[in-house]
Amino acid sequence: MRSEPGADGLSDVEVERYSRQLLLPQMGEAAQLRLRRATVTVVGCGALGAAAAPYLVGAGVGRVLLIDPDVVALDNLHRQVQFDTADVGASKADRLADRLRSLNELVRVEPLTGRADPIAPNRTLGSEGLILECTDDPVTKFALNDWAVGAGRQLVIAGVTGLRGQVLQVGAVGPCYRCLFPAPPAAAADCRTAGILGPVAGVVGAMQALLALTWITGIDLAPRAGRLWDLDAGAMRWREIHFTRDPNCPNHQR
Repeated sequence: MRSEPGADGLSDVEVERYSRQLLLPQMGEAAQLRLRRATVTVVGCGALGAAAAPYLVGAGVGRVLLIDPDVVALDNLHRQVQFDTADVGASKADRLADRLRSLNELVRVEPLTGRADPIAPNRTLGSEGLILECTDDPVTKFALNDWAVGAGRQLVIAGVTGLRGQVLQVGAVGPCYRCLFPAPPAAAADCRTAGILGPVAGVVGAMQALLALTWITGIDLAPRAGRLWDLDAGAMRWREIHFTRDPNCPNHQR
């Protein structure tokens, strides 16, 4: 059995590991090789990031960067189920990286325990690959959105509070996050003030991973530019909101 991956083909181990997704008519070896060559950066290793990252690693994304300066707290554990009680006080990025390496040793998982730099994002986000914004900080969402539009980088932004969640994909073409929400709210609700039911974050984080994997492989499930997916978990309903570029958005006046 050929265990080492080749530059131009899948090893026997990769074929067996990824066999269920390789069966999909939209996939195949070429799509799997695109995953192997891809880099995805996950900004935030809490409930959203930890829901998304295992699917990226499990699917065979070749390099996954994890950025989070935070440590595990006891009140995280009801929704951040990748951690356990013994992890309280430990680095989220480091502990999640340990879990992901044990899931798939073929993937390079690199934890970064600092913040994503909003002034010079290339310092922490690198110069390639798709980015998942998985924080609960509106300032970070807007900073990454503005940078991604200018840099032509694909970015998937998500947020959850209570029984609601939202997901939006931003790229160089089409409207951006600021076209829909012109500025960060003065006082944004978060899990500390509004609460959250754990599986809501799991569903939304999985949606982020799905958007990432289908974009990398070229599987086009639906048009993405100008679409916000809004989850009302209490009603068990997804709503798709269509929007267009805001002519006053500074990101499209450059």
